[in-house]
Amino acid sequence: MRSYYGLIGALLTLSLIQIGLGQPVEYGLKERLLKTTADRIKEHGYPAEVHMVETEDNYVIGMFRIPYSHKLQNQNEKRPAILLQHGLTSCSDAWVLSGPNDALAFLLADAGYDVWMGNARGNTYSRTNTRLSTNHPYFWRFSWHEVGVIDMATMIDHILATTGETAVHYVGHSQGTTVFFVLMSERPEYNEKIKTASLLAPVAFMGNMKTLWAKYTRRFIGRPNQLTRMLDTTEVMHSTFFAELYNVFCTHHPILKFMCSNFMYLLNGDTDAGNMNKTVAAHLSETHPAGASSTQVLHYMQEYETGRFCQFDYGVAENRKKYGRDTPPDYDVTRITATLFFYYSDADTLADVQDVEYLASLLPNEPTMTHFPGDLITHGEFNWHVQVKELINTPIINACNAYEKSLDRLKGNK
Repeated sequence: MRSYYGLIGALLTLSLIQIGLGQPVEYGLKERLLKTTADRIKEHGYPAEVHMVETEDNYVIGMFRIPYSHKLQNQNEKRPAILLQHGLTSCSDAWVLSGPNDALAFLLADAGYDVWMGNARGNTYSRTNTRLSTNHPYFWRFSWHEVGVIDMATMIDHILATTGETAVHYVGHSQGTTVFFVLMSERPEYNEKIKTASLLAPVAFMGNMKTLWAKYTRRFIGRPNQLTRMLDTTEVMHSTFFAELYNVFCTHHPILKFMCSNFMYLLNGDTDAGNMNKTVAAHLSETHPAGASSTQVLHYMQEYETGRFCQFDYGVAENRKKYGRDTPPDYDVTRITATLFFYYSDADTLADVQDVEYLASLLPNEPTMTHFPGDLITHGEFNWHVQVKELINTPIINACNAYEKSLDRLKGNK
C-alpha cells in the first residue's frame, strides 16, 4: 500500500512542478483524444450529438447527447430529458465507459430517455473561452462555484430550450453533486427545473473526510496563504500530461503498470480497485484524468479544513472586496427543494457517511437515502463498480420512471 501512495505522491509532485515552473500546456482535442464521447457512443450503434454551449462568461462547454435508442427507434415518441454530470478531473466519458450493458447513459437511452452528458469548464471537452487562451492564468480563475452557478445553469437551460421540456432529471457523481448543491442554493429558481436528482457520493460538507493525501496536506493548502496563492488559478491533472508520465514510468514493469492503471481509484481515495469493471479499467488511461483548475482542488481542501460548505476563501482582504465580509458566505442548503436521492457508502473516504447524513438533515425535504454498508462500494465505484447496473443504475432509472408515471397520472394519462 505504501507503494500506491508513493506513486500518487510522485505524480502529484510532478504536477505541482509543472505549476511551479509556470508552464501551462495548450492541448488540442485532436492531440488529446483517441476517441471522443460521441465516438464511444456511436461504436455501440447509438446516435450521438455534440453541442457546444457558451456561458455568460465566455466558456464554451462541450455536451454530448444520446437523443434516442437505436434499439427502441423511439425518436418520434416522448422522451424525458436527463443530465449526467461527472466528478472532479473526470468528463462525460465516465458515463459510457462501462459499455451498453452497464453504463448509465446507454441504460437510460434504452429506458426511453433523452440523455445529455455535461462537462465542467476546463476539462477535455470544455477547453475554450472565446476571450481567453488556456495559457492565460485568468482562464483557470474558477472553482466548482462557477461550474455550479454558471455552467450547470447554462447546460440545463440549453437542454430545455432544445427539447421543449420544462424540467430535467439529473444525475451527479462527486463534484457533480457539489455543483448541483451550489446551483440550487445560489439560484433556487432552478429547483423548479429539476424533476429528480440522483446524487452519487454527495459532496458538500467534508469535515470527516478520511483520504490520507488530504489529511497530510490540509495544513498547507486548506487555508489561504502564500503557497495557495502560488498554486491557485492554473491547470492540474490533464490526461495528456499524465499520459506522458505513464509512458515513462508505467509501461516497463508489470507491478508499476498495475499501480498506474488504478491511479484514478487512488486519487479518489480508494485503496482497492478489486470491484472495478474491467472494461472501464482498459480505457481509463485514454480518458482520465480530464483536467481541472487547481482552485477546484484548493476549494475542496478548504471544505475539509473548515468543515463548512461555503464559497471560496480568498483571504480577508480579497473576501472583503468580493463578499463584503472577512469570511466567505455559506451556501444556504435550506433553499434546495428538489426531489433528491442520495447514494452513499461506508467505504467512501471522500463523501463520509457523517457528512452526507448531516447534509441530509439540513435539507427541507428529506432525501431518499441508499446506504451501502461495509466495503461494498468506494468513491470511484459509484460510476464503475462491476455491479453498478444492479446497485445504482437500475434504481436510478426506477426513480425516474416512477416520477414520469406520477406525472402522467396528474395529467390524466394512462
